[in-house]
Amino acid sequence: MDLKLIVEALLFSTSKPLTAKQLTDLISGRGEEDPEGVLPEHKKLKEAEVVAAVEELKVDYIQLNRSFQVQEVANAFRLVSKAEFGPWLRRMYEDRPNRLSLPALETLAIIAIRQPIIRADVESLRGVAIDGVMKTLLERGLVKIAGRADVPGRPLQYGVTQKFLEYFGLRSIEDLPDFEQLKKKYEAARPRALVNVAENPQDQGHGHNEPTEETPPAEPPQQQTETK
Repeated sequence: MDLKLIVEALLFSTSKPLTAKQLTDLISGRGEEDPEGVLPEHKKLKEAEVVAAVEELKVDYIQLNRSFQVQEVANAFRLVSKAEFGPWLRRMYEDRPNRLSLPALETLAIIAIRQPIIRADVESLRGVAIDGVMKTLLERGLVKIAGRADVPGRPLQYGVTQKFLEYFGLRSIEDLPDFEQLKKKYEAARPRALVNVAENPQDQGHGHNEPTEETPPAEPPQQQTETK
């Protein structure tokens, strides 16, 4: 069986991006004592061969003018719909409230750009308390505890997660834009609805691919505590 078709089937069926190593291990059965269904020619499969198959898929989809494409994000691959199909795909998510508010976005941008950073420094930059916002970002898995600062009191430091990269379609943290670019990227993505073509639209668990249509809330006055 064509390696490219196996890779395509795996990308079509997954709800999360797969790295070249994960794809290679799945196809070769590496790490399993008695792998089932592994073809003899794939037992010594190399990651470079898998990456080449992914590149072939990219070309195929372009030539066939498909409605979806292979996207590389956080050093992994996934299938996503093209941006121009967002108006139709958005309708599947109109009643789903899983989205980020503007205060949450601004807080997330600061953490991403300045990480590792303590909460007090984020609040100093924002000019407001961020208890509710931080709770939301931690619960959504976009922010993580990255250690403790070497200052009196040893406050917790925060950084962004792998899910953050997936949410914003970044290959790695080195691709992170500055704050204004990040805001523009988020706003531009609102109508795009990059939906994984294998994803059940009724599945509530994969918010990183949802459209994020919302009316930004008004900025709270200084020193008030915001909610998500």
